[in-house]
Formats: sequence, structure tokens, C-alpha cells
Amino acid sequence: MHCGRFLRPTTRREMLLRCANGFGAVALAALLAEDGRADPSKPDPALNGGLHHPAKARHVIFLYMDGGPSQVDTFDPKPLLQKYDGKDPHSVFTVEPTQFNNVGKVMASPWKFKQHGASGQWVSDLFPNVAECADDLAVIRSMTSNFSEHTSANYFLHTGSGFQGRPSMGAWVGYGLGSDNKNLPGFVVLNGGLIPPGGLDNFNSGFLPAAFQGSVFRAGDPPVANIERAEPSDALQRGKLDLMRRLDEAAEQSTFGKVDEIESAVANYETAYRMQTAVPELIDVKGESAATRRLYGLDEKYPQTQIFGRQCLIARRLVERGARFVELTCPSIGGHDRWDQHGGLKKGHEDNARAVDQPIAGLLKDLKSRGLLQSTLVIWAGEFGRTPFAQGGDGRDHNPFGFTVWMAGGGARGGLVYGDTDEWGYKVVNKKAEMYDLHATMLWLLGVDHKRLTFRFGGRDMRLTDVHGDVIKDVLA
Repeated sequence: MHCGRFLRPTTRREMLLRCANGFGAVALAALLAEDGRADPSKPDPALNGGLHHPAKARHVIFLYMDGGPSQVDTFDPKPLLQKYDGKDPHSVFTVEPTQFNNVGKVMASPWKFKQHGASGQWVSDLFPNVAECADDLAVIRSMTSNFSEHTSANYFLHTGSGFQGRPSMGAWVGYGLGSDNKNLPGFVVLNGGLIPPGGLDNFNSGFLPAAFQGSVFRAGDPPVANIERAEPSDALQRGKLDLMRRLDEAAEQSTFGKVDEIESAVANYETAYRMQTAVPELIDVKGESAATRRLYGLDEKYPQTQIFGRQCLIARRLVERGARFVELTCPSIGGHDRWDQHGGLKKGHEDNARAVDQPIAGLLKDLKSRGLLQSTLVIWAGEFGRTPFAQGGDGRDHNPFGFTVWMAGGGARGGLVYGDTDEWGYKVVNKKAEMYDLHATMLWLLGVDHKRLTFRFGGRDMRLTDVHGDVIKDVLA
């Protein structure tokens, strides 16, 4: 008797049916767990743990040039600026409103451009080391942004939206493909000392499960807070994690049901536990050869070259170990606001280039020598470009109307120049590209159709490219 009522006996047929279904569910759960389907920290099931089409790249390294490098001083030479240097820009072309509306004279580039490699890529003297890798670069000169202010432009570059709260492209890649190494996060941010305007939301998971947010590694030592366990033994720490898992399962069965926040939190704790072993070995570069250290600039006297060189070397070590998406931010350089030179363009851009040029070239060469460049897509980009005229005296203002980004490896067509700005380097006149197109192309090279990588949120199927974006097919090798 139970609660005043007799329990009806279970028939033999019902018992066998329930047991069969129960054992089937157990087997299914085990299979799903092995394939990564039962865990919110694992890849999107819509990809079947695989791809929409054959991939050219398995990993992405995003070299984020915070602040907006000047396209007409780096990879997009404009001889006409030399001819009209010092002239009023209003007398030769239509000047759009700028961020600060302090329009100075037409400003020629302080650096010379030369052609490099068999492809004849034009690269300025700012990047003598990267120029040695010219034939590996697919240079897109016709990129545009919808925003001319740093925070919104940063969100747009990182998330495909100019507003706070959307998932970063690294989070989308992790959601779609997961990580090849369960001991490391799928999305890692190597922070050189500067968090860009917009803050950590540039690397956030937004409405995706929290397990896909970027894990920020600092430039100092230790790179990750609390990487050393607080417990006196590994067994004690493992016991705490096991207890937390059992409590979560009990709550799930009795009260809450499946709650993404709880599942993601537990998955993050588990990853953090495994990172305590993996990360110290990852960041210990003492075992690298003297030649490798020189290649990345780790022995250079300029401290910022050492910082970014170490980031680039760790990025290589990360993709070797299976990390899916690695982003590098620029090191802090005293006296300069990132690549954002509204004044003092010559010294500012030279100091920033000095910090990143040798490490980037070292990364490309090292990946190539190890056979990793073919499977690793390297992207170099800022959130916008800069004007062909001065802001006030010797700087350049923000320019979202036409600027340069480049890709290398991972199925990008090396030696290519795609699109054109006008003869001033001001606005796109041929093969306009948008951030959505950059994101769509990146996903395509990873084997993912950007239109099919979706997440249900707010009553609609959301995606990185929203309702926009086309793959830039000319860039594909």
C-alpha cells in the first residue's frame, strides 16, 4: 500500500520493455558521451562531430592588431599621396565625416614600399620580416567596417555585431568543432597586456554555452590565475570535482533537470583541472632551440618584441596540441595607444611594427617548416583602417571605408591581392568585402558552412554572420 492506494503489479511484459529501454538509454548515453553529444562543452551535433564539407584548415591563429593599422602605410601603396602631400584633401576628393573631424592635409606615407617574392606583393618598410613571407599572404585590400568607433568596431570584428553580448568568432568555432585536446580550451586568448576597447566581451560566448568563451592567458607568469592547485594533493582535488559532479547529477534528476549554466560550469571546472597539468608544460619554452628563440625574436632587446614573440611561439605550441582558435592581442607599448595613432604616426607605427613584425614572420616560417601552416589559418586584422589625410598634423583618423587584412595558410591562396581601394587608399572601389565575408570565409576553410552553423536563441536560429556574408572564393587556394 502507498498513499492510501495499492500499487498495480508490473507485468512481465512491462518489466522487459522498461528494462530494454533503460539499457538502450544507458548505451545511447555512453555513445553520445564518447562522441561529444551529451556535453554542452562539446561540438555542435548538427555537424555530426565532423564537417559540412572537406576542410582546408583545422586551426585558426588570429593576430589582432588592436587600434587599426594604416593600410596606406603597410600593404596598400598609393603613390598619389606623395604627389599631393600637404594639399587640402577637400580639393581633390570628397571627405567623409571622421571620428574627430580634425581634418588635416593629404599625408604621404613616411615609408617606402617594395615588391617581394615571386608574387610581387607590395609591403612597406614597416614589415621587412613579414615581407619575406609575401608569397604566403592572401592580402584583402577591400575590407570595410560598419563602425568607425573602437568599441563597436571591435565587437563587429569579433562577433559579427556592433553591439555587446554576441558570441565571439572563437566561441562559434569552438561550438561548431570543439577542441582536439580535452586538456586545453578550444578558444584561447594570449593577451599581450592590452584588453581592447569593449573589454572581455570581445572574447565571450554570448548566448552559446559558457564553456565556449575564450580563456585569457596573461603575458606574465603565471599566465592563468590559480593554475596551481590549492589542495595539498591531486586526489583531494579530484575528489572535490567528483563530489560536485555527483551533486549536479542528483540535482538534475530530482529538481532542476538539465540546466546549461550548471553543465557549462562543471565542464569548465573539469577543463580547468586538466589545464593544471597541460598549461605549465605548454608555456615552458625553455626547451625550444636557440634558433627557434631567435626566429621569434625572444632574444631581442626590445621588450615588446620578446612579449609578442613568446605569444606567437605559444600559439604554435597550442595548435600543435590541438587548440582550435587562438587569438593574440598586441603588447602594451609605453607612450602609444595601440595602433591608434591620431598623432605621431611615424614613431607609433614603427614601435608597434617593431613589436610584431619579427614574431609574425617567425610564426609563419615555423608553422611552414613543421608542416602546420597548411592546416593552420593565420589571420592578420585590425578593426578598421586609417585616413589618407592627417588628423591635425602628423596622425591619421579612423577609416572604415576601405582597409587591409590578410590571411596565410589553411587553404588561403598565397601571393594573392584581392580588391582595391581608390587611388587615395580611402574607399573601396572593387570587390568590396565585409566582416561577414571574412567570417564566412574563415568558417568555410574550417569545413563549416556559415549558414548552417546556428544556435537557437530568442526564437530564431542565430549565426555568426547573421543574415549576411558570402565566402570570398577568390581567396581560396
